[in-house]
Formats: sequence, C-alpha cells, structure tokens
Amino acid sequence: MKPHPASISDIAKALGVAPSTVSRALRDHPDISPATRNRVKEFAARVNYRPNALALGLKHQRSMTIGIVIPELVHFFFSSVLSGIEEVAYSKGYRVMICQSADDLKREALNVQALLDHQVDGMLISISKSTVEYGHLFRIVDREIPVVFFDRVCDEIDSDRVLTDDFEAARAITSHLLQGSRKRILHLAAPQHLAIGRERYHGYLRALQDHEADTADELVIHCDTPDKVRELREHILNLAPSIDGVFAVNDITAITAMHLLQDAGYAVPEQIGIAGFGDDPISGMIRPGLTTVEQKGYDMGKSAVTMLLERLELPEKEVPSRLEVFPATLKIRDSSRKP
Repeated sequence: MKPHPASISDIAKALGVAPSTVSRALRDHPDISPATRNRVKEFAARVNYRPNALALGLKHQRSMTIGIVIPELVHFFFSSVLSGIEEVAYSKGYRVMICQSADDLKREALNVQALLDHQVDGMLISISKSTVEYGHLFRIVDREIPVVFFDRVCDEIDSDRVLTDDFEAARAITSHLLQGSRKRILHLAAPQHLAIGRERYHGYLRALQDHEADTADELVIHCDTPDKVRELREHILNLAPSIDGVFAVNDITAITAMHLLQDAGYAVPEQIGIAGFGDDPISGMIRPGLTTVEQKGYDMGKSAVTMLLERLELPEKEVPSRLEVFPATLKIRDSSRKP
C-alpha cells in the first residue's frame, strides 16, 4: 500500500498541539514562540512533510506556480539565476515552470501565453534580444498578474526589476584595460535596444573619455555571440593591427574573439588584452584565463522571486515598483595582464 504523506493534522497529533499552531509555526507566524516553531519544523523535517500544493491553491484560489521565461538555459548566468529562484520558491511551497525563448520574440510570446493558460500566479522574465514588441508582456499586466523583470528588462512596463550595475562594471573593466597602457579598445557590443547593451556600451565609453583614449565609432561592433565573431572574422582581423584591447559584452564572445586573434598570430595579452563579462566557469579554465566581471546571478534570482512572492502574499498592499541593482566584481586574470 502506498504510504500516506504526513499532514499538518498528523504533526499536530504527534506533538499534542492544535493544527492551527502547526500551520502558523511552519509559516513563522510571530504569535508562535521560537521554541514551538523550532520543535514543529524539526518534526516536520523528520517526517518529510511537504505542503499540499493543490490544497493550498484551492484555499487561496491560486495555482501555487510561478512562470519563468529566460533567453537560454545553457547560459551560466541564467542557470545561476534559476538556482536562486528555485531555492526560495520551493521553500515557500511554490512550483516553477521554466520556459526558454531561445532569444526569439515569437517563442517568447508563445511561452508567455502558455504560462497564462496554465494560470501561473506570477512571472519572472528576462526578455529576448529580439524583443522589440511588447504586446505579449502587456497581456500579463492586463490580467493583473505580478511580473518581475531581471537582467534584460522591458522599459515599457512599470514593474519590479533586478539588475546588475552594467554601467559601472563595464566602466571598471574598460578602465582596467586602459590602465595597462592600452589606448584603442575594441568593444564587441550587444544590441542597443536592450538596456544591458546600452549600459555596458556607455560604461565602456565613459572609461575611454576618463582616460582620454580613442572613442572612434569603428571600435564598436554589434557582435555578441560566437557565431557573430565568426561571421565578422575578416572585419575584426582588419581592425586587429590598430587595437591593443578587446572588451566583449559576454565571456563566450570574448573567448571566441581571443581564439580568433591567437589563430591569426596575435599574442594575448602581450599585444592585445582581452576582457569579457559574466564570469562563466570556462573563463578560469582556458589559457590565458579570461579577465571578466562576476555577476551575482544566484543572489539576483533569490531577490527577484522574493519580490514576486511579496506581491503574491500581500496583493492588497500598494507598494511602488522596486529596483534592486547588484554590483559586479572585477575578476582579473592573465588575458589582460599589463604588457
């Protein structure tokens, strides 16, 4: 016979307290003493108690499900964000539905509609790089479903958002390259309709201005994927004799550009210093190790879902849209060492 999962009533009976006491203790209600809360939680852990998501959903007229839309699952940053989201969500009795847009607007719109059809309670979204129309996102707002944007945000919608300080991170890493006696830094940039693309470009530009370095337009190329590096191979190699540094908008693009330059006979970092963005694990495994900035993906995920859950648990509370900006930490490795 299939074993019966422990319920709140079972825990209450075993501990000799009321079911309401158990329920409140598991939710850290202030009316329950710390000693009782600890006693209840320890026993619940021992008997593998899990909240009944279906029952909770019926009671509160909610699905107890959060929808997540991200550009790609394989990207280290987004996988880190997901880890933070899931830790908090599951601890609060919520399930998550994860969708991948593959950086495609049409697929993103289909994902959002699928989550709406499944009646998720709220959504966490990082928009695709091709998202320039926002009708599908406004449908979320029209349904009065809370949404939190992270990393890549929709500026057209007033909502909670969680970001990296992309401007300051890009300024710092470009300044680091310039402080190594470099004067002409090539920027492999993201699309400028994305806030992360604009902020990283503006941070790069500010550093050049601060150091009175070359700000020529030819030193900025829309190139944010390995495929784009390969597509622009001849253009990059034509610029290579006149540059002594490269700042790429992400690590994988930086690494692909570094390999391209090395294969063409350029020494890294002696002739050209290279820097990326994101601190992907591979950045520390290659040789030379890639200089980059570390994003707090895990912490950003925890922050984003906490904001969303606060909206869900206190729907009647009117709170202005919130913004949390996480600093990025410079990780200096051999790819940018001073010649």
